[in-house]
Formats: sequence, structure tokens, C-alpha cells
Amino acid sequence: MILFGDCCCFTLTKPRFLRPNADSVSNDHRRRRIKSVQCLRRCELLDFHQELIPYEVAWSLQKHIVKEKKSQIQNEGDCDDDTLIVLQHPSVFTLGTASSNGNLNFDIKNPPFHVHRTERGGEVTYHGPGQLVMYPIINLRKHKMDLHWYLRKLEEVVIRVLSSTFSIHATRVEGFTGVWVGNEKVAAIGIRVAQWITYHGLALNVTTDLSPFKWIVPCGIRDRQVGSIKGLLRKAQSSCNDNGKSDLHGLDDDCLIHITHKSLIEEFAKVFQLEYHLKTIYVPMLCESEGKEVIYQRNRKFEFL
Repeated sequence: MILFGDCCCFTLTKPRFLRPNADSVSNDHRRRRIKSVQCLRRCELLDFHQELIPYEVAWSLQKHIVKEKKSQIQNEGDCDDDTLIVLQHPSVFTLGTASSNGNLNFDIKNPPFHVHRTERGGEVTYHGPGQLVMYPIINLRKHKMDLHWYLRKLEEVVIRVLSSTFSIHATRVEGFTGVWVGNEKVAAIGIRVAQWITYHGLALNVTTDLSPFKWIVPCGIRDRQVGSIKGLLRKAQSSCNDNGKSDLHGLDDDCLIHITHKSLIEEFAKVFQLEYHLKTIYVPMLCESEGKEVIYQRNRKFEFL
């Protein structure tokens, strides 16, 4: 069972008001600005970005929240808030609805890591430490009922993060979903939408060890590579034109994760016009011992700073 604690208000990006000049700014203009701020949609933020949450736990949590939102819509005609889960996973391969074993470079009966076949769209991908994963569970009825629009918005979040925080020029590639820097894919996206409620989401390689991607054909794309923010910064360090971001090159992995996480949260709020409210949550954690299956469960409380 998943238990939720009390909700507390937490807004990472506070609306900024310019100090009005009484001679030049009308009351109507101020009222319009206040009204636009009040129209921000609430979003519950479940922030585990410093934790390694087993994939099956996060998957169950998403489905639980989706079920609750569907029930609320059925009973009340609407669901109150959106939800955003941010975390890292231990090493795992996940397969989407389009996945085929032909894109696996290992025996499915003897995989190097756990493998999960899921209901999200897309092909096979890898999740692991150093990769920030965002699972938005939002009601597209309150945003835009258009899956292509939603995918492009998720891409926009990552593109903004790379540009604003690291001065990395990232792009979309026609015919593919995700975010690219040159020939390297730095963010994979795979979603599921049920009754216009989204789940699954995006994964951004920050300090990720990229070697496990050799066990698969990432997203079924054979002629392109996988990259990470850490790797891109290393390349930029040897370049004469680092766009003033040389101070980022010497950061350790924890700092790089922290900076990227903060930027992801801020840009997601801007793109989807959301106001965050942090929640404390109790999640059943699956504990494994070396060489054995899951042997027991325990509840773990996550606190937020």
C-alpha cells in the first residue's frame, strides 16, 4: 500500500513582478498579471532524485496515481492536481510496446540487468544511476488533448535545460522522439496515455555510465550514438569556445545531478505552467540480497529539504 503524507506548498519558480510605476502601469494591467499567476495549475512533486528507486516500485506508484486520478475524474468530473515524479533507477532495461528482441545484444533468458516489458510507447532503453528520470502524471484535458503536442513539450523541457544551464545547443531530429546534441541522443522519451492521463515520461543522461547501452540498440536506432551532459561538458572543456560555462567542467557527479535536477524542475514548471507542492510519501522499497530474488519489503520515508 502506498501512503501519502501531508502536502506543503513549494514553488521553485516564484512569479516575479516588476515594480510598477504608478504613472505608466494601469490597474487593469496589474490585475491581468495577478490573474495569470493565479491560473497556474497545481502539481504534486514527488522528488526522489537523490535516491535509486527500483523500476518496479516507480512503475507501481505511477499506476496507483493514475488509477486514483481516473477514479476522481469519474466520480467528480475532474482531478485536482497534476503529479511529477523525479528519480533515478538502478540499472535496468525497459521495453516499450514497439520493442523486439532483435534490438537486444544479449540472451533475454540471461540478461546483464533486470528487464521489464512495459506499456509505454517506443523501443528498448536503459535506465541507471546518473540518469534523471521524470514521470509526469498530468491530465491533458487541462492542458491540450494532443499527444504530439505533449511529446514536443517534453522535448522542449530538456532543450531549455541544456541551453539555459549548460549553453549546450540541443535539437529534435525529424522522425524520432527525444533530444539530440549532434549525433548523440541525450534524452529518451516514452509515454503512455490512458483517458488523457499521462504516465511514463523522459530520461536525461547526466553523469550516466553509457557502457550498458552497448547491450541494446537504444530506441531501435542503429546509426546514432548515446550521450550525456557530463560527456558533452568534457568535450566542451577542450574547445576554445565554452560560452562562459567553464566553471561547470570541474563539477563532481553529485553537483552536476543537483544542478540539472533544479533546472529540469524549473523548466518543466515554465513549459507546463505549473506550481509545485511537495509531498512526503511512503513507498514500499524492494530490497535485494546479492544473487537472490527479492526477499522482503520495508517502508521507507522520504523527507524533502
